[in-house]
Amino acid sequence: MQTVKKGQLAKMLAEKMGVTNKQGVEWLDAFVDMVTDALRKGDKVNITGFGIFKVADRKAREGRNPRTGETIQIKASKKPRFTAGKLLKEAIK
Repeated sequence: MQTVKKGQLAKMLAEKMGVTNKQGVEWLDAFVDMVTDALRKGDKVNITGFGIFKVADRKAREGRNPRTGETIQIKASKKPRFTAGKLLKEAIK
């Protein structure tokens, strides 16, 4: 299994759309910025068939320091989540 990095993804986008690699990078950066801004506002981003990007709230909880075994309090936080859509799930079967 290979990892497709940002530059490679931008190049693939540029080739598919018939534009320069620089434009591919700009389009990919713009997409990432728009998704990030929407999530920062608390919105969901639903790309039909591909999936849903959203923010999940994690409650405060008790944890353990693995070095000392001491009990610690972990603060509540927000985490980005992605749920794959039906078409994406079917495409990778």
